[in-house]
Amino acid sequence: MKGTKALIAMLEKKGVETMFGYPGGTVIPIFDELYESGLRHVLVRHEQCAAHMADGFARASGKPGVCLATSGPGATNLITGVATAYADSVPMIALTGQVGVGSMGLGAFQEVDAYSVLMPITKHNFRVLNIDRLPHAISEAWDICQIGRPGPVHIDLPIDQMNSEIDESTLDEKYGIKPVDEDISKIAEAIAAIKAAKRPLILVGGGAINAWQDVRKLAEILRCPVDTTLMGIGIVSSSYDLCMGTLGMHGRMAALTAMKECDLIISLGARFSDRTYGPNSRMNGGRVIHVDIDPTEFGKHGHKDCIDIQADCGKAVRMMIDGLAGYVPNTEWTSRGQSLKKKCVSCNRNIQSIPIAPQKIMREIDALIDDNSIITTDVGQNQMWAMHHLNINNPRQFLSSGTFGTMGFGLPAAIGAKAAKSDADVICITGDGGFQMVMQEVATSIAEDLPVTIVILRNSTLGMVRQWQHLMWNDRYSNTTLHANPDFVKLAEAFGAEGILVEKPGEISDALKEAKDCGRTCIVEIATDPDENVLPMVPAAPNNPVIMGRCQF
Repeated sequence: MKGTKALIAMLEKKGVETMFGYPGGTVIPIFDELYESGLRHVLVRHEQCAAHMADGFARASGKPGVCLATSGPGATNLITGVATAYADSVPMIALTGQVGVGSMGLGAFQEVDAYSVLMPITKHNFRVLNIDRLPHAISEAWDICQIGRPGPVHIDLPIDQMNSEIDESTLDEKYGIKPVDEDISKIAEAIAAIKAAKRPLILVGGGAINAWQDVRKLAEILRCPVDTTLMGIGIVSSSYDLCMGTLGMHGRMAALTAMKECDLIISLGARFSDRTYGPNSRMNGGRVIHVDIDPTEFGKHGHKDCIDIQADCGKAVRMMIDGLAGYVPNTEWTSRGQSLKKKCVSCNRNIQSIPIAPQKIMREIDALIDDNSIITTDVGQNQMWAMHHLNINNPRQFLSSGTFGTMGFGLPAAIGAKAAKSDADVICITGDGGFQMVMQEVATSIAEDLPVTIVILRNSTLGMVRQWQHLMWNDRYSNTTLHANPDFVKLAEAFGAEGILVEKPGEISDALKEAKDCGRTCIVEIATDPDENVLPMVPAAPNNPVIMGRCQF
């Protein structure tokens, strides 16, 4: 069997039905094989977006996303999307074409050492220097990207090897992956710490997404406040009476206050990143139980009195639940958590004002979405307003670039999510800055019949950077005004999509419903207030006061 055919056959056997990519010289043989394959290929308009679409597909479905690019610039264009997936622990297979083995290192046309370039932003890399190694690469890559802490795996495919013949009988050979190390020896100590605590708090991160049912059960047993990270949104329902919302620089005051008042953090799949847990958002003393499959994340919180448990979150939480039989919650602490949530009001501004308040837009979106909706966001103020105001009740319903903070993520991730969940209503919330980085992918959405609703908060600025310039740089607005913005409605029409302009608060609801019901990709352009800031804002530097603005608590 030819190597290209073997590649497609192995992917199909793994259950891959959709992949995202862009053709080029070294991958023409693979695309020729796709011509008669049942595997769907989504033709993107830029390779970065192939990786983002594979990422969105994986986040929405829980299955590895697959992307494909040619050698040289095709491979280097994947970098931002692969790095985004790596930073947020998303399972992905990134396939790149490569010049023939005999041409490597000679400066051949479109040659780049993709193996080395992608190494720092992948869990593992393979270079198929001999076609007989292809089954090993595919089999191990599939397992590695999912086992333990998920992440992208890269496979570099030299064209001469892919055009070579391989013994078909080798495709089904099994290649074992060593199980990830676990250490549950401190579970009993953790259970004792929970029983001894007067004010426990659960901190939920993206690493707990596959254990969401167990996490919810633990929360019901402890009846304590639950804080989430950006990646942890939806693992515990926003409607749960003790879900405080997100912690961090732009998190909710309820989450911050509960964190400061607790005496024990039960961290489940959270990394204690600098944007989540800093000098102004940390617990005052107390202990930490840190459950994570990746031991390199231990110790980042800075607390000496900690119990580190290297284990799958679901396994560890189930063991905790078994050891907490007969647990009696502290009713005063439960009441305190409920009170904090009720007190937390994000903003008291007049949301009927013009220019339109972003909070008004989010409340209208929140009224529209249900359990069949998937929200993707870009990065910046639009992302933080969505985080604050949308009630997300399920895992894999809110998809956002966290650690890498990638502008341009929202639209291609939405298309990838739609490819994974064709029956879902997918809404991309983005700013005019992030959207213009990837707006060519509207064509992909139309051409591939993957309709999504794109809500553009058009304030003609790079809002988050401008906010920092306002609050910390004496209103020196250097290069944060977006001059010559396009007419986004006309842009939508040029691509064959729908376009709706919203200039008054009363028009938002009807515009969103029209976009949802129109049956194809629709851009809803909403003129928003450039002077509205995302608050509260918790400075990363110690001893700096929390910036509240109009926020109430």
